[in-house]
Amino acid sequence: MRIVCLFRDTQKVWETPEKEIVFGRSEEKLPIILDLSPDQRVSRMHGRIWEESGLYWIEDLNSSRGTQVNGVEIKGKGKQQLRPHDAIVAGQTSLRVDFDDSKRLAGQTNYLEHGTFLLPEKCHTESGVAIAKDVDTTAVEPILPPERGGDNSARRFKMVCDLPFHLATKTTLETLLPAIIDQLVELFSGAKSWALILHDRETDELMLKAYHYVQRTYLSESLVRRVMAERKALIWKKSSTEDAGENPRRNGMEVGMYAPLLWQGESLGAICTGARDAESEVTDEDVKLLVLFAQYAAMAIASQRLQEKLRHEAIVKANLLRQFSPTVANYLLTHRSRRKVGARRSEVSILHANIRNLVEMAPEPEPNEVAAMASDFLKVLIPVIFANHGTLLRYAEGISAIFGSPETDARQVEHAVRAALQMQVAVSKLNESRELGSAPRVHCGIGIHCGEFVHGFIGAFEQLEFTVFGRAVEEAARYCSAAAATEILISPEVYERVRQFVEAEQATIQTEGEGSLKAYRVRGLKENAKVGAASQGG
Repeated sequence: MRIVCLFRDTQKVWETPEKEIVFGRSEEKLPIILDLSPDQRVSRMHGRIWEESGLYWIEDLNSSRGTQVNGVEIKGKGKQQLRPHDAIVAGQTSLRVDFDDSKRLAGQTNYLEHGTFLLPEKCHTESGVAIAKDVDTTAVEPILPPERGGDNSARRFKMVCDLPFHLATKTTLETLLPAIIDQLVELFSGAKSWALILHDRETDELMLKAYHYVQRTYLSESLVRRVMAERKALIWKKSSTEDAGENPRRNGMEVGMYAPLLWQGESLGAICTGARDAESEVTDEDVKLLVLFAQYAAMAIASQRLQEKLRHEAIVKANLLRQFSPTVANYLLTHRSRRKVGARRSEVSILHANIRNLVEMAPEPEPNEVAAMASDFLKVLIPVIFANHGTLLRYAEGISAIFGSPETDARQVEHAVRAALQMQVAVSKLNESRELGSAPRVHCGIGIHCGEFVHGFIGAFEQLEFTVFGRAVEEAARYCSAAAATEILISPEVYERVRQFVEAEQATIQTEGEGSLKAYRVRGLKENAKVGAASQGG
């Protein structure tokens, strides 16, 4: 079954080999096959869609807001037949069933990006299934080249031996998992269905990720969990005592094999095959080939997951390095599970540094010239901020940084002032090199203020941003705006904490809205000033 879902501006295509699905919003106690989250207007168990005798049907399961088909409410009306191009609306989500999918899905290997999780059976004992044989996958004897058995045995043996090299050419799970199923189809060509299921360690869900079928089958959550837990491959056969009407979803499949995907002691999932002919003989060679196949497949999946994890962490680290020093970025990566999105209030120091002469370059400066100046400016100042344990907040016509967060720093005010002094030295050296290239000089004014700020992380970890809120941020900007080229102005609160080692003179600055403010103009460090001499407590 193929269903196109549209919620607001986001569309996803959902596919499953099941003939019946329930749609709604998923929760632990009530697993839903088609999860329409985050649409809050959809009920936990909203409705169901199923195929019966070649026709598609829909029924509202007494949802709170009902279900519409072509604008007509169907809640309380029982099952309703669906026809091609019918428009279904549940909550704020639009659904459309693809009627042309059956032959297409049966004739190709399908990959499900998000996966379809297997619903647990009401009882984990398979009354209608007899386990004909199970094999410990950790103690299977090695497969030797066939001495006899014809060309087919030699072909299958060579296929399994070549499998690692074939799978190594796949660079994403999207291409790897269908390739595994394609090889499984070729290896067990007498079967009628083939599937690959992965286990999600965080949610403990079993996700159908790739499949191919000639005839649809029902995958057993109980059997998959069994082979994963016991680390055994098994052959199941339909019990002769089962009533044909007892489980129509399994009706038609008479025999099959399940094998766990084991890699370095972990069960990643399972691969499954099913056949219609109850007389189909499943040989010891079949089981051994399936076990070896599953081991190679698990190795490829684990390798691909590791590569994707490394690529993902490289992107995350690059994003973190835009704002945090390498030390802090590595710390955040290492402790990501303990790093929660949120804010806190505490005393920190804010430094603002703005380029003063952008407008002095020319009446209409060339964009490339402005960009080059700003780039040179940031290039020399960012390392200074990081070296003094600062965190970048933003780039504009200058730079802003916070000291004392995200990691607590007892010397954060001192580090902010020392960073400002070093930044002016760095800009002076930059101007020497720019003059050699006949480029205009760069001048900047710096302002520093400390106080209680609300600060913290916002956004998902992959796009984590650190920001500061509150009036104190605006106060810090006022000192920067009042600072002339090459000047460093600090607030009285900052001066009280650094006066033991800083040479400064009192000044009065004019601000918009606040009038006159007291400030201190930093001249430099006192002679013999020692690191850590600042009194952080005032």
